[in-house]
Amino acid sequence: MDAPSELGDFLKSRRAALRPQDVGIAPHPTRRRVTGLRREELATLAGVSITHYTRLEQGRATGASDSVLEAIARTLRLTDDETAHLKALARPAAASSRPAPAPVEHASASTRRLLAAMTDVPALVLDRRGDVLAWNHLGHALLAGHLPPESPDTSAARPNLTRMLFLDERYRDLYPDWDEEAHLAVASLRLVAGRRPDDRSLAELVGQLTMNSTEFAARWARHPVRTCTSGVKRLRHPLVGALDLGFENLILPGTSDRRLIAYTAEPGSPSETALRLLGSATTATAPTVPTVPTVPTAMATAAAEGTATVRR
Repeated sequence: MDAPSELGDFLKSRRAALRPQDVGIAPHPTRRRVTGLRREELATLAGVSITHYTRLEQGRATGASDSVLEAIARTLRLTDDETAHLKALARPAAASSRPAPAPVEHASASTRRLLAAMTDVPALVLDRRGDVLAWNHLGHALLAGHLPPESPDTSAARPNLTRMLFLDERYRDLYPDWDEEAHLAVASLRLVAGRRPDDRSLAELVGQLTMNSTEFAARWARHPVRTCTSGVKRLRHPLVGALDLGFENLILPGTSDRRLIAYTAEPGSPSETALRLLGSATTATAPTVPTVPTVPTAMATAAAEGTATVRR
């Protein structure tokens, strides 16, 4: 994900989406050869020289000032998220020519205890790519009951919410509003990619999804940018049916890119009843997780077996 080319593609996509009449330019009597605004029209409206804007769109300008970028953002009518994305692409952090793979991440013991204590609330912890680092029992049952509950514990089997949304039919069926979920997933991933242009693992995820999902590739090419910290999810669960759940997307203290997502139902609602039913149904059938014996316990077991052998 080359930052200069990403910047150019992003600006072109936003120029193409803005009609001349939207910004007070009278329609030309002859057919325009370009969709949306021309470079010179955008530069004039933003008060930026056409040469400077062209260099910026071609990825040949560095160190663009906030005033220039904000003028361009206002002219293109960018949202706050899109403006932040524009600045991240225009001023990427210095990166090595051979970026190292990101270290394998794991949820801390205290985070796992927090999740386990949330017995009535589906919850999970994600990294910046959307990989599930940990989930509690209800979070697993709600979002991915068809996967082994221990799958987040190893990087090779770790679920990724965006990958499942586009490539896992069972996960895809969970969302009646799949198009909206897909748009938000791609838009959120775009925002992260703009901040981390040298993240190899993130680029590998985007490449995998682009190669294996034409729907993802088409959405990615439109350069959507959006973040969502709270809202309502409509779900269609195979065990308990329809649920409307509020969600909160919280950055964990001490981290910049790990999030805890928790889902709640309106008190007294059918969704609250369905969540309780889901918890009861899956707890009854959940496999027992074996515990690793401590050294004293192992020694006691061995001693007991030795005693039993002598007695026989």
